[in-house]
Amino acid sequence: MVLLRRVIGDALRARRQGQHRTLREVSTAANVSLGYLSEIERGQKEPSSELLAAICDALGARLSELLREVSDTVALAEQLPGVLMPVQDEPATAGPAAGVRKATGRGVRQVTTDGAVAVSVRQDSPLKATLRSARVRPSDRDVVCAA
Repeated sequence: MVLLRRVIGDALRARRQGQHRTLREVSTAANVSLGYLSEIERGQKEPSSELLAAICDALGARLSELLREVSDTVALAEQLPGVLMPVQDEPATAGPAAGVRKATGRGVRQVTTDGAVAVSVRQDSPLKATLRSARVRPSDRDVVCAA
């Protein structure tokens, strides 16, 4: 299963880093301790709805935008083979409907479905998977699955 707190943390970190802001700047603006914000971004703590709203406000984002992004990421993960079961090493395949898939060993698979979003799935155990998604810049589209 995909841990929601990890997907939320990744989305928050991506927004913060996209603004070139430090943890300290955002934690001060959101009135949350730096250590706790760091734990949230690393997916170790699950924030309350009030705290999540405060962090979004500090980032200049709407809570609904963040939750929509998280929801889209989780929905994409649910459609990918290997998210809920161990990933076997397999040769890279490409297809217009399937996107690009490449097994990278140790249960890690990188997938891009439409050339705009890259998803990396790491199978930590039979019941735990880590999902990371990122928007792909046009110059990166050709190297998303490079070893």
